[in-house]
Amino acid sequence: MNRIRLWLIIFILLASPAWAAGKNPCEDVEEAGASYAVCAFDARQAAIRLFLADDKGEVYGGFSALEAALARAGERLVFAMNAGMYDQDHFPVGLYIEDGRTEKSANTRSGAGNFHMKPNGVFWVDGSRAGVAETSRFLKERIRPAYATQSGPLLVAAGRINPRIHDTGASAKIRNGVGVRDGHLVYFVISNQPVTFHEFAHLFRERLKCPDALFLDGSISSLYAPTLSRHDRFRPMGPIVGVVEKGR
Repeated sequence: MNRIRLWLIIFILLASPAWAAGKNPCEDVEEAGASYAVCAFDARQAAIRLFLADDKGEVYGGFSALEAALARAGERLVFAMNAGMYDQDHFPVGLYIEDGRTEKSANTRSGAGNFHMKPNGVFWVDGSRAGVAETSRFLKERIRPAYATQSGPLLVAAGRINPRIHDTGASAKIRNGVGVRDGHLVYFVISNQPVTFHEFAHLFRERLKCPDALFLDGSISSLYAPTLSRHDRFRPMGPIVGVVEKGR
């Protein structure tokens, strides 16, 4: 094996998510003095879906109900995380598409809170493709994915940290978000301790090399990752993003 080919193989292994290499998809990492749980999946191999309610229209509200519903369908939940902001009834406040059906239209209004901290964005998945796009660009390009959820603010867009996120910001909370690289490598992250928006965005851009990343929520951020012995049971949640396998 020549040297160029050897270095190419090493680069591919290092650049690919652990899941794609058949290893633990989730790991705890340290960055700039803060701890995060990072779960990496390749959309070309992993079934990444969004979930909100069961066949009766009842919101799952947590990982246990979703896990049980999938088990009845002969499937297994291998990872899950809350996936966007919701109202008092736990329904999305922004765009939400599940299995090709638009359950809630995009929200382009102005307002208070993180969701309206423009630019906000959309995380979407369509088969082997995935992405994070600024909301107006997502709508303009008429992307028609199988799954999508809108949240805000965007943490990173086209390799630049959101200009409204300043390194002097002092508000620190538990936060979770998602970043996409190369159109199919998806990184779900939750902080293990309170962090600022800038610290969170910096992790996606510098450590995970994601040119686009979206904040999903804070304070209620929750993770289901059996390989990390995580099954968070906090207050009821709205949309959930999960990775599913056929039951064994």
